[in-house]
Amino acid sequence: MPANSNSFKSQITKTFAEFSQRADYSLLNSLQPDPEATVDGHDHSPREVFSGHYVPVRPTAIPDPEYISHSKILFNELGLNNNLALNEQFRRLFSGDITVAKKPMRPVGWATGYALSIYGTEYTQQCPFGTGNGYGDGRAISVFEGVFNGNRLEMQLKGGGPTPYCRGADGRAVLRSSVREFLAQEYMHALGIPTSRSLTLYVSQSEKVRRPWYEEGSRSIDPDILVENPTAITTRVAPSFLRVGQLELFARRARNNTHQNAMSELQMIVKHLIKRNYQNLIDPSLSFDYQVVELAHLFRGRLISLVANWMRVGYCQGNFNSDNCAAGGFTLDYGPFGFCELFEPSFQPWTGGGEHFSFFNQPVAAEANYQMFWASIRPLLKDNSKALARLDKIRDGFAVEMNREIEAMWTKKLGLKTYDSTLVKELLQLMVLSKLDYTIFFRKLSYIPEQITFLKGSFYLSSSEEVDAQWGSWLQRWLYLIKRHDDIRAISAGMKRVNPKYTWREWLIAPAYKKAAEGDYSLIKEIQTVFSNPYDEQSFEIEKKYDRLKPNKFFNTGGLSHYSCSS
Repeated sequence: MPANSNSFKSQITKTFAEFSQRADYSLLNSLQPDPEATVDGHDHSPREVFSGHYVPVRPTAIPDPEYISHSKILFNELGLNNNLALNEQFRRLFSGDITVAKKPMRPVGWATGYALSIYGTEYTQQCPFGTGNGYGDGRAISVFEGVFNGNRLEMQLKGGGPTPYCRGADGRAVLRSSVREFLAQEYMHALGIPTSRSLTLYVSQSEKVRRPWYEEGSRSIDPDILVENPTAITTRVAPSFLRVGQLELFARRARNNTHQNAMSELQMIVKHLIKRNYQNLIDPSLSFDYQVVELAHLFRGRLISLVANWMRVGYCQGNFNSDNCAAGGFTLDYGPFGFCELFEPSFQPWTGGGEHFSFFNQPVAAEANYQMFWASIRPLLKDNSKALARLDKIRDGFAVEMNREIEAMWTKKLGLKTYDSTLVKELLQLMVLSKLDYTIFFRKLSYIPEQITFLKGSFYLSSSEEVDAQWGSWLQRWLYLIKRHDDIRAISAGMKRVNPKYTWREWLIAPAYKKAAEGDYSLIKEIQTVFSNPYDEQSFEIEKKYDRLKPNKFFNTGGLSHYSCSS
């Protein structure tokens, strides 16, 4: 943190010059650049990166950028005047033109490499060189790091052009995916779930790229046409963008002794992770070995809590590889994600994901990612048997702690005092049987209804007498547990605080990005407003539009019920 950071507290940043004074680059100052990189950042062709923590890269600006929206909530948190989003220099920076950077800002951005593992299996096939040295930020370029009201944050362009890790692609993001990520990050924040945040969204008025996507009303699993899409850049914000996959990359190099500084680079990035994401939680007077042990314990807790909260609100990451797992323990990379409407434990919106990354398999995927995290930091403790034993014990306890957190999540969703495994198991079976809407059902249950009739508004199918009888039996047993406590109103209010009223429904998001492609951004702004208070009752008009079952015509429709990651 810079020495003069306190002087910024409570001040409103009104000009780009004032914004630039927030700059403070801990990553660039404390980690090593790729020694083969160009100093000027003109480094856009695919190549192997053998060492170093980052590559200096100049983003490629989208031409003729037009403002779509910004997060007023985040601007307020950062002390930024809302008019800054319309400032020419601010717009140019966050649409990829880093030539506007003013000292102490840096005239180049940076991209990072990372490794890939899927369920604990290391992969290099996606790397064009077959080595893993070409895998990393292919279109994500960080352009700013600074301190705002005492909090250090990094700002990263999504779609800022090619980097050495682009694997031959153009480094662009299309408007569709940019709108989705821009809206999703702030929605997740409003749900109270740790996440990267959305700063701004700009679209090019002249540049388009072709991507595979779905014809209107398509029932195809894979995209069946090529579509011209406007390019766009959304800026995401986080305390850091360090991933488990990054630690893996340096651990692999240290394990294979690929160069003489490999172990040192691993140690440096772990120290940087502690400083950036856990500084206030880990005692700096501890030896480094035991700081690593404490890091493992804290990350385990954050990751477990994160996944339990994803399941609480119906979120499915879709592609929860180690490179999509933030080492800071928050949600990162909104590409193939989706929210469960029709309840299915195997819900998976991304056509490339498979059941292993489905809704109810997320705890297992998280444990696999934690396994890779544990394996990556373990070499740092090889000479300390006591620290290794403590680290291994933390790893071995992952499944038990995850199960405990999942049970606590169901307990809160149901308004219970203690977990009832039989009640939860029977409920999940009935939810599948009745083809109900995950969000609408739990919100209706939060009113603590006496009759099953009230809950039927969340069912996609008509119910039989036999199924009604099963529901009636379950409801009476649940009500008995609820009514053992005095304050029913307090229980209902508590349930409404964990069971949102409004959820992400892809068929309501698609019209927003389609209108945006025509220059109409009104729906994006409307959805921003709705999503800013997802637990609250809103107007009758909003409820009628956004709190309803998915229409039949949108089931099994490409781009709405399922989609590729073409973006």
